[in-house]
Amino acid sequence: MLRNRMVFFVVVAAVIGGASWLVMRPTPHRIAVGNAAPNFTATNIRTGKSVSLHGEYRGAVTLVNIWATWCGPCRQEMPAMDSLYQALGPRGFRIAAVSIDSESVDGVKKFVADYHLTFDVLHDPKGVINGIYQTTGWPESFLVDRTGRIIRIAMLATPWNSAENRRIVEELLAAPAN
Repeated sequence: MLRNRMVFFVVVAAVIGGASWLVMRPTPHRIAVGNAAPNFTATNIRTGKSVSLHGEYRGAVTLVNIWATWCGPCRQEMPAMDSLYQALGPRGFRIAAVSIDSESVDGVKKFVADYHLTFDVLHDPKGVINGIYQTTGWPESFLVDRTGRIIRIAMLATPWNSAENRRIVEELLAAPAN
């Protein structure tokens, strides 16, 4: 009888409390400054090859930028990103700008040509990266250090060529790769 009452109270508590403690689910990787940047794959629009953060960008200071051609703030920040890349790319700074345009890659290529972008532009037409990086809007950027840790998260258009952002990237480039 006591055992039946215990089960009853457990069931009532579970129903009232939402039963979240009864169902064990894996906790998704939390995207936050200091955490490891999750891997993703996308197609490099210049080469047509699939690339990944943990592959081609491993060990590099990398700005992962999630954007779309139809996004106004994305268009606004692209020249600043390219300016920063032009200045610090020769020292090892990388940009992986992942377009989530669901259209053909031709529209992304036209955008890159129109804006004279020189950094890596990748294409993820299914927007898988949105779930991996838990994006809430566009553009969203994640500055990743050589060890693969997220150092900075920026939402909306960001002045990437500002003195402060340039200083941060230069410090990351000067740090040992460990």
